[in-house]
Amino acid sequence: MTLDPVQQILDRFPYQVNPHVAQARAHLTEWVRDTGLVLRDTARARFDHADFGWFAAMVYPRADARHVELTADWFAWLFLVDDQLDDGAEGRDPQRLAEVMAAMRAVLTAADHGAALARRRDVPRAVSSLADLWQRTAPDASPRWRQRFVQHLQECLTTAATWEAGNRLAGIVPDEATYIANRRHTGAIYVCMDLIEIVERIDVPDVVHDSPPVRTALDAACNVVCWTNDVYSLDKERSLGEVHNLAYIVQHHHGLDRDAAVDRVVRAIEAETALFLSVEAAALADHPRHAAVLVPYLAGMRSWMRGNVDWSARTRRYRPTGSVDATAPPAEYLEAALLGSQH
Repeated sequence: MTLDPVQQILDRFPYQVNPHVAQARAHLTEWVRDTGLVLRDTARARFDHADFGWFAAMVYPRADARHVELTADWFAWLFLVDDQLDDGAEGRDPQRLAEVMAAMRAVLTAADHGAALARRRDVPRAVSSLADLWQRTAPDASPRWRQRFVQHLQECLTTAATWEAGNRLAGIVPDEATYIANRRHTGAIYVCMDLIEIVERIDVPDVVHDSPPVRTALDAACNVVCWTNDVYSLDKERSLGEVHNLAYIVQHHHGLDRDAAVDRVVRAIEAETALFLSVEAAALADHPRHAAVLVPYLAGMRSWMRGNVDWSARTRRYRPTGSVDATAPPAEYLEAALLGSQH
């Protein structure tokens, strides 16, 4: 089957591109080089084909130049760390992961937002670059937002480093309900939705953020993004033996062939999109005094759902293209020092 049905579902949201997209791309090229996240030619070619600068421009179309650069950098960091956890040896080494996670927590909880850690030469590049990101993000945010963001990022990293890694070691294909709940964490989508508040310069109060209709809208939008990614990345992930993909889990547990499983996930994406639309009005009606923050927050979720499918359909991250093979073995594209101790 083609993937056109997913794009058709999300075509109800407007296509938008941030006008600073070229600047985001140029900045990101320099940032991953300067931080040492991407150095080898093979890693560079694969990274460039993903086009994370354009991704940030699609999902944060109203961000100013500084913030679209910042979000592009966050995407690069999240995806590169995720690749290490998914495809690298570190994702199967609980002791090493615990050490790296502790260093990352130290950055996120430091009074100086990781400035001292960023200057050290004995920390992994993923840690020093996180410190750079956090110093550029945290000062603009309220204590409430920082606490929420840190919790979401820690849940993202911990779930990937324990639950996913544990499944790989034990050869477990998770059940559908457990996967759906954990996917919103391992996909870092709560983290990315939190960044809406930074780029829009808003601060969503807990009473609004944690209310039932807003939580339902947020989870539905996150599901749409994560499941869309699963549909587009299915073949690449299966070529590497990855089981953490909703389409494969549906196929495995329901005895379906590949296309039937993908069709089922596409229908689920449509249902979650409809759910988001049905609760969006209720969320606004429940919090009329907070419309100034809630309207751009919900609009940011719409931009994320639409921008993600546009990027997923176009990026070469998930398929062979020219000299870059999305199904290449991890040794060809992972930077060994990313989670290592030497710069």
